[in-house]
Parts: sequence; structure tokens; C-alpha cells
Amino acid sequence: MSEIQKQQVAKLIENREIARLGGGEKAIQKQHEKGKYTARERIQMLLDEGSFEEFDMFVTHRCYDFGMEKKHTFGDGVVTGYGTIEGRLVYVFAQDFTVTAGSLSLALADKICKVMDMAMRNGAPCIGLNDSGGARIQEGVNALAGYANIFQRNVMASGVIPQISAIFGPCAGGAVYSPALTDFIIMKKNTSNMFLTGPKVVKTVTGEDVTQEQLGGATVHATKSGVAQFAVDTEEEGIALIRKLISYMPQNNMEDAPLAVCTDSIARLEDSLNEIIPDNPNQAYDMYDVIKAIVDNGEYLESSASYAKNIITCFARFNGQSVGIIANQPNFMAGVLDINASRKAARFVRFCDAFNIPIVTLVDVPGFLPGTAQEYNAVILHGAKLLYAYGEATVPKVTVTLRKSYGGSHIVMGSKQLKTDLNFAWPSAEIAVMGASGAVAVLQAKAIKTCKEEGGDVAALIAEKEQEYSDLFANPYQAAKYGYIDDVIEPRNTRFRICHALAQLATKRESRPAKKHGCMPT
Repeated sequence: MSEIQKQQVAKLIENREIARLGGGEKAIQKQHEKGKYTARERIQMLLDEGSFEEFDMFVTHRCYDFGMEKKHTFGDGVVTGYGTIEGRLVYVFAQDFTVTAGSLSLALADKICKVMDMAMRNGAPCIGLNDSGGARIQEGVNALAGYANIFQRNVMASGVIPQISAIFGPCAGGAVYSPALTDFIIMKKNTSNMFLTGPKVVKTVTGEDVTQEQLGGATVHATKSGVAQFAVDTEEEGIALIRKLISYMPQNNMEDAPLAVCTDSIARLEDSLNEIIPDNPNQAYDMYDVIKAIVDNGEYLESSASYAKNIITCFARFNGQSVGIIANQPNFMAGVLDINASRKAARFVRFCDAFNIPIVTLVDVPGFLPGTAQEYNAVILHGAKLLYAYGEATVPKVTVTLRKSYGGSHIVMGSKQLKTDLNFAWPSAEIAVMGASGAVAVLQAKAIKTCKEEGGDVAALIAEKEQEYSDLFANPYQAAKYGYIDDVIEPRNTRFRICHALAQLATKRESRPAKKHGCMPT
């Protein structure tokens, strides 16, 4: 090697070292003092060891105003590239807070756009690790154009490749729209936030005095707004969660999720399920116990666990096959459907459908939540979202009705008429327009009034009529008589029947009318 070549290689090595330091040792130290990892440390934790290949290490910004001509840092505030998770290809970008607080320039946006384009071309998930102070003010409208370019790619990638966002620091203003367009958002408690306008602006405009955490912290978005599907205590937990989440997903919308090795017999009987439904129809039980009893090894990954707890959305496996489970939770608000539950479930159903993940629905729903608060906030439209999602879904769909399934809520929870492939019911299932007490109040109103006027035993009459109604309608056999239920099954056989149903539906093909897109209720 000549002396010139040696100098060139030495210069390359030097530049790489400079690039890997980002904003420098002091900035890295400050990042660590805040309890945060650097962009490169996060990528190292996320990807398989030694698999990361970086793009655009030597990109710098193109701004020469406000003294920016003196601040050209290699990488310009974001680390981009690809690697593997459990041997599967993924693309990743991680904003680097040590460089101008990770603020977005046009050059930085171009780097993110490039990696997203490559993810699309190669049909692999794209993971964004967000930690940024927002738009780089010095670049003005160019920074806004950069954001818009990213958002457009988020839209184009939606339903084509899985998109996951992890928020490990600030994410404010226009920057929040990119994570909002992705499939799943993970936020770290205490250090991350998402809001359109910060506390100072809120104070000025509304007079409301709030902290960043109260306005847009992880707990707020995981429990109150539903913006984030996961809130974690540490970055390590968040990154481990991404790796686990990816394991349930396919690479893209043209593939199926990878099969896992199943050590749990599909013929396993769960005798506890035969006794889990209380004799009292108004008594609660825990739907999580049912899910644990029927899925592989009792393992599942719940999405939006702290939001709209009256419905459960989670990934699990049956005989190694990834599925999405939607289940009413009688242990919270009696499993009733409301605005938030409908939104949460509809989004999850649509994700599963987009990525060829079969849908298993466990039903115990007394109806939609009544009241002016729900009606004024458009429960009709939000309930229609769930109906639309089920009706639109073409993946294998299996529904099991455990207990209550009344009225409109029966329809929207994966009914036969919404093209569900197989509908099972437990013997305890009550499939009817409404419950016995409500039905008797309507059907026997005249008889009850007469009894009351004549001084008869109104309570005994109501009890008698409710029993008659229950015997006639509050059971699965009326629905089974018309073919709306494919079979009434013994609860302990539920796992076996679902596994066999999914195996039968593995080759399902269903086409829908050609259209640009539907107009989903909003």
C-alpha cells in the first residue's frame, strides 16, 4: 500500500470515529446523565450482534444561515441503516439527540426517507427510534418539507410493511405525526413525550398549567388518549418489546408471519374452562384466564393494555401460528363496548387483516355503553369503525361466544354476517337482541302493569317471564338453528377447535369488489 493510500484509509477511519461520536463526548455524557442511551447504543441493543450496516454516515446539513455554516456534523442527527432481528431483515433509523438535539433538517429527513424507501422496496419492517427536539428552526420551510416527505412515506408504507415507533425522548409539534401514522408506538415513562403544542403555549392560550408529563407523557398516552400502545419503564424494556412484537408479524403484506415451534399439544384440554362462567349472569370473570388457557403455552403480547380495558387486543399463537385476539373483558365495565374500546379493537383488526394475521374473537358483550357522553362523542361512528373493520377483513376469522352477545354489539364482534368463517359458542352463550330483563320489560309491559294494578306479585311474574325468555332465546341453539353458529362446543375443547379451524382456513382466499379504497366511518 502506498503512502497516499495509507493516508486515505487513515482519514476514513478517523472520519468514522468522528461520525460515531455524534455530538461529541460531552453531549454523549449529558445524554447518559438524563438516563437515555445514544442512537447507536439503541441500535446495538435492538439488532442482532454484528448485523447493523449503516447508510449515509457522512451526510451533513445544507444550511448556511444563523451560524449553521460552522456546525457540520457527520450524520446530522440521525443514524440509519439495516440489520436483523432473530435473523430477519429490518430497517432502522435512530434520531441522535447529541447532534443539535436531534432536530430535523432536510438532510436528516432525506436520510430517513432513503431508509424507508429501501424498506418498502425490499419488503421489510421499518423501526424508528425517536428522540428529537423537533424541526430545525434555522432551516425554516425546508425542515417542514422534510417532515412532509417522511409522512408521505409513512402513508405509502401503511399496510405494506410493519412500522414501529419507539419514543425515547421528546417528540413535539409536527414530529408526532410520523409515529401516529405507524402501526405501534412504544413510549418510555418519564423521559418521553408527545404533544402538538408544549406546556408554555398551552398556558398562554388556555391558561392551563400542565407539565410535559401531564400533557403528553407515556402514561397519559397509554391510558387516556390511546396514542401509544405500550408504555415501558426502561429503554431496555422498550427495545426487548420491539423484538418480541416483530416476532408476531410477517415481513410485509405479501407474506405470512413466521411459524414458531410449538411444544404445546393442540389436543390439550382445559377442564377449568368448563367452570369459568359464573351461574349468575351479572357476575364477572377474568377473560385473561380464558386466553391463557387456550393459547400456546399461555403466552400472549397485549397491545394497549392500559387503554379501554373493557376490551383486550393481543397477539398470541395457536400451534405456532401467529393470531390476533380481540376479546371483551367482563371484569371491566362488564365488557361493554364504548367509543374507546371500539376504536382500539377496530385499529387492531385492521392491522391483523393488512398483514395476513388470522383473527380470533372471544365474545362476552352485553351491548354498547349508553348515555349522552357516548352519543355526543359519536359512539355510533366509532362502533361502526369496528363493524367496518370486521366486515372488511379477509383473513381467517374465528369467533367464540362465551356468554353474552346482545343486539348491535353481537353483530360488530365478528358475527357470521360479517363474513366470519367459523362461529362457535359455548353452552353458556346467550345470543339475543337483548338480555332477559330488558326483553321482558318491553314484551311484558302490559302484563306487568296489569299485575301491579291488581296487586299481584310483580316480582314473581317478572322472574317467570324472564325464565321463559331465557329458555327460548338466551342460549346458543336459536342462532345455531339458523346456521349463525357453526357448532356449540364444550369449553374445555376450545383450544383444539380453534387450532383445527385455523388449519382448515390456512388456504382461505376471498376477493372483494375492486375499489380505490373504502370510506371508513371517522
